[in-house]
Amino acid sequence: MTARQKFIPSTIVLLDDARVQLAHAALDNAPLDADKPLEMIIREQVKTRKLDQQALMWVGPLADIANQAWIKKRRYSAKVWHEEFKIEFLPEGDELNLHELVKNPFVYQKWDYTPKGDRVLIGSTTDLTVKGFAQYLDEVYAYGANLGVLFSAPIKRKMNNKL
Repeated sequence: MTARQKFIPSTIVLLDDARVQLAHAALDNAPLDADKPLEMIIREQVKTRKLDQQALMWVGPLADIANQAWIKKRRYSAKVWHEEFKIEFLPEGDELNLHELVKNPFVYQKWDYTPKGDRVLIGSTTDLTVKGFAQYLDEVYAYGANLGVLFSAPIKRKMNNKL
């Protein structure tokens, strides 16, 4: 018996009869493998992160933290803070509610390893759902507040001026 190829997860959103037929065809053609069985999950569609959440992060807390926070007698750019916060606050992948935090919990990965064996961050805020991104932003705000950052308000006015 030959080993089957790696199965690439796919998502079919059941919006109409054509997509239901596509789901049936996918199921009818799915490989059966007693050693590595596939599983099928049907659930309500998880909402993905919104673009205004992304804009909010860059003109809101990241900008405020970059402009106000001092660590080791220096300030850091919003890009550096963004990388730091991904390391600190992206889901690790073993959370019980991972399906609520990331768009595709079956393929989400925060870390990977280089050929030399070095651990590198590969997770992204783009992997997060609306709920996951809201939780992520809450963590960023809390971190900044602990550094004494006073966040700008109101955020909506700030975003409109930036656009």
